[in-house]
Amino acid sequence: MNPGDRVRVDRADRTYEGVLLPSSTDDHLVVKLDGGYNVGVDRDGTDVDVLAEDVYEIDGTDAAGTDADGTSEIAFDDELPTISLLSTGGTIASTVDYRTGAVTAQFDAEDVLRAVPDLAGRANYRGRVVANILSENMDPTIWSDLAEAVSEEIDAGADGVVVMHGTDTMQYSASALAFTLETPVPIVFTGSQRSADRPSSDNVMNAVCAVEAAKGDCAEVLVCMHGSESDDVCALHRGTRVRKNHTSRRDAFETVGAKPLGAVDYDTGEISFRREYRSRVDGDTSSDGSDDRASEPRDSPIAIESLESDVELLKFTPGMDPAFFDVVEGSAGLVLEGTGLGHVHTDLIPRIEELIADGTTVVMTSQCLEGRVCDRVYDTGRDLLDAGVIEAGDTLPGTAKVKLMWALENADDVEAAMETSLAGELQRRSVPWE
Repeated sequence: MNPGDRVRVDRADRTYEGVLLPSSTDDHLVVKLDGGYNVGVDRDGTDVDVLAEDVYEIDGTDAAGTDADGTSEIAFDDELPTISLLSTGGTIASTVDYRTGAVTAQFDAEDVLRAVPDLAGRANYRGRVVANILSENMDPTIWSDLAEAVSEEIDAGADGVVVMHGTDTMQYSASALAFTLETPVPIVFTGSQRSADRPSSDNVMNAVCAVEAAKGDCAEVLVCMHGSESDDVCALHRGTRVRKNHTSRRDAFETVGAKPLGAVDYDTGEISFRREYRSRVDGDTSSDGSDDRASEPRDSPIAIESLESDVELLKFTPGMDPAFFDVVEGSAGLVLEGTGLGHVHTDLIPRIEELIADGTTVVMTSQCLEGRVCDRVYDTGRDLLDAGVIEAGDTLPGTAKVKLMWALENADDVEAAMETSLAGELQRRSVPWE
């Protein structure tokens, strides 16, 4: 009895029939039922009949995607580009722990290749595990490790990089790499809203489309996720303009203030773009001003040494106690999510002024999903500017936090950096779009 065999499992008064899968524990059998769901069955007191051997084969290998000696089944092809798969954990790299029934981050990068046989024949792959965590446990230290790993992979000849990441904090990590790396190849983040054991899982399509995007021409940091509720197209979002806007929908990610930068057709692998982008060939930047960095093409990415980790993000709400600002006292930076054009209660302004006087850089963003900060319209805004608050335009609050972390560590003029588009995070104009 081996993974890939079709089996009938009898235990007590229940019978399960399907394909035997590798198990994360020695105490359970895992069977993929015909309806698509996986079930875990305790081995004790269980009768198993093999109905057919090797019914689930992948290019002559077993269901785990490995040969008899345990090596990867995907061979090197001189005609194919090389894509590095970097795993940080998350649902796309998760499996069900049949001891608890919970989804946990267990797979490494090679396991993802085995779990997504559709990746075979599209590229040569190198797998590397940077972290094995659920994305709520992401932190700036891992961002630095990830940036270093991406840089090393490109230096080693990777034609593109796919980062497998949990969806909850993917937008922060994508921003971190967008600010810390100038890349000559695509760096594509992807994840999964639904785990691989569910028939509605988006892991296969997202992974396939991300690899196609990593083979493409757009040398930027991108987020590749479902573009609709159907399995037809993945949207390509610029890493600094994307936000997760739904807890569970497969098309949860949206570009704020514009349509997605591009799309990948799942059936054909064809990539299309709606706007100009930084090319891997000539280093051109967008004509809409979405990326004002130096555009000279480079042979390898330039990794910024570090990020300033002592930066907080605070959301203003009516009735907020001024004592909240005591928590960030002494911090290097603070990003505020203000109301509307970038306001807080008037009574809080003296406390903000004290923070700035003590050396904390304070940046204002808006809680609104569309539009930009403008503190010159009302008295409250003008008072905030007089106190020394820096406007972040239409930069998303989460992106502004990461950008401020970068600017405090690397920019000669932090205010000028926050008011300049460095990686497409700040659009020149906020206009209606269809």
